[in-house]
Amino acid sequence: QVQLVESGGGLVQAGGSMRLSCAASGRAFNMYAMGWFRQTPGKEREFVGTIWGGSNTGYADSVKGRFTISRDGAKNTVYLQMASLKPEDTAVYYCAASWDGMNLRLAGSYTVWGQGTQVTVSS
Repeated sequence: QVQLVESGGGLVQAGGSMRLSCAASGRAFNMYAMGWFRQTPGKEREFVGTIWGGSNTGYADSVKGRFTISRDGAKNTVYLQMASLKPEDTAVYYCAASWDGMNLRLAGSYTVWGQGTQVTVSS
């Protein structure tokens, strides 16, 4: 069974940068895609970005040009590099794994989730 563990969250000032990591352990082979989502209290989990097929990426419009997803296959780790952070980026960030390759912007396409890491951007 695959387990995902996020790290790298914390407090940052607006305009700053932060990198989140998501390490996969267990039977992670044949995983089709890894995605990043975020959630604030009272709201649904929101798509941030995804990486599939090795290096293909897609992003939500709200983060395009500011966030970058990459992966290190040797370490089974995916990264979310966030720059030009805004207070509205404050959320709990989750990484997730998908094996079916369907609409990767939907949370329902992912079957394994990490525990989440808090990112707080102060104004």
